[in-house]
Amino acid sequence: MIIVPGPASQKLGRKIAELLKQKIVPIEFKRFPDGESYIRFDGEVENEDVVMVQTTSPPQNENLVQLLLMADTAFKDLKAKTITAVVPYFAYARQDQSFRPGEAPSVKTIVTLLQTCGVSKIFTVNSHNPAILKTLQIPIEDLSAIPLLAEHFKNKGFNGAFSLALGKKGLATAVEAAKILEGGYGYISTQRDRITGKVTIEKKSLPVKDRDAIIFDDIISSGGTMAKAVAWTRKQGARTIHAACVHLLLIGDAESRIIQSGADSIVGTDSVSSHISVVSVAPLIAEALVKRGAKR
Repeated sequence: MIIVPGPASQKLGRKIAELLKQKIVPIEFKRFPDGESYIRFDGEVENEDVVMVQTTSPPQNENLVQLLLMADTAFKDLKAKTITAVVPYFAYARQDQSFRPGEAPSVKTIVTLLQTCGVSKIFTVNSHNPAILKTLQIPIEDLSAIPLLAEHFKNKGFNGAFSLALGKKGLATAVEAAKILEGGYGYISTQRDRITGKVTIEKKSLPVKDRDAIIFDDIISSGGTMAKAVAWTRKQGARTIHAACVHLLLIGDAESRIIQSGADSIVGTDSVSSHISVVSVAPLIAEALVKRGAKR
């Protein structure tokens, strides 16, 4: 097995390779003056099982094109035996169905492109809708980093904290966390307008008075929903409030909005690199690869 850290996941790819004790083939990459991507493999991959690690967070279109170029070149030109794509943050996965007539279910298009370029299996982390992934044309395994986030807080002394999810559909997230933190769980009811995308929260009481509360979510982009959830949890009398997120996109002033709403901290994983991505998903991915046949 050979690990290829993509341009968007250099550190994460190397961490995975170190854990698996596998060879790395580096990628030479650059951006042309007109914005197009250049990709070159600095090593051989012929007849090898190749694992490409490339998150597709913003700039998602550029990162997706780089992944497509890597896969197509390795499989068709450099004669790799198999291509597995590790895509911690899977762009366009939120657009998984048509809510209004004529909408493009983009995730299906992305998976079709990856398959055409030679990808035979995909690993991702906390996809927006894991159920839809099972209906697509190639095997996609969705891993959960919620236990890693919960363990981080437990190690920081927050054992017994109350675990909260955003929306009833996300309740399983809070349940996952509560199994480790052992402080109970619940959810903050949310509703999203399908046309405007605006999210409102139902201001129901929460059992958090004088307790530590951790709000878990899969993605923070603009930070609006999390900020509202934090503010309401603060009004409910929580002692400390922490935002725990797998994919920290942090668009615009998202970080400051959440902190100003009353959060004591924001913690994310390195599925998307940022200064608060302190929990690594490398062990999670390495373990999954080992279970599927990789040798340490």
